[in-house]
Amino acid sequence: QVQLVESGAPLVQPGGSLRLSCAASGRIFTIVRMGWYRQAPGKQRELVATITIDGDTNYADSVKGRFTISRDDAKNTVYLQMNSLKPEDTRVYYCNADISDPTTYTPNNYWGQGTQVTVSS
Repeated sequence: QVQLVESGAPLVQPGGSLRLSCAASGRIFTIVRMGWYRQAPGKQRELVATITIDGDTNYADSVKGRFTISRDDAKNTVYLQMNSLKPEDTRVYYCNADISDPTTYTPNNYWGQGTQVTVSS
């Protein structure tokens, strides 16, 4: 089994910065893709950013130029650097990853438990 554990600060002021991290552990052969999604109460979960094993990135239009996703394969960790934060960035942020099993080599999709980010003065 695989676990994704997120960490970050829960409260930040508008215009501030915050870095989220997500560490994967367990039965891991290859982490094919990692990403961040976010969800507001009563809303659908939405893509924030993804990064592939080749380093290709994809961002939601709402965060382009403000957020940067990166990964450290030695640590099985993905980061989301969030700058110029706005109140509308307040969401629960979820880590997501496609990870292949060392026995079957088949990628499975996993979610973290989510971490609340609140942007408020």
